[in-house]
Amino acid sequence: QVQLVESGGGLVQAGDSLRLSCVASGRTSVAYSMGWFRQAPGKEREFVAAQTWDSGVTHYATSVKGRFTISRNNAENTVYLQMNNLKLEDTAVYYCAADVVTQDIRAGRPDYWGNGTQVTVSS
Repeated sequence: QVQLVESGGGLVQAGDSLRLSCVASGRTSVAYSMGWFRQAPGKEREFVAAQTWDSGVTHYATSVKGRFTISRNNAENTVYLQMNNLKLEDTAVYYCAADVVTQDIRAGRPDYWGNGTQVTVSS
């Protein structure tokens, strides 16, 4: 079992930057791929980004490519999501996810989920 706890959300203005963190605990000896999802009010949860355990392969949703960067520090069991040039449509609850299979994260069916952190972008 792996527990995921997100932090770093908040209220920012359009154009600002924010960095989310997700700390994993529990069975962290396994080489998990990590990812981020988000869910806006009234919408389905959507994939944002994912990265393999060795950081060798990274995937992004088209809507965030060039603005968001996923990275990780395996020594600290932490994955980050650097979000730059935030837009109103980035407002959502952001969730961290983990799975040994990266494709399962991209498909929206990771084994583990965090509880989410709220990001609100105002004009």
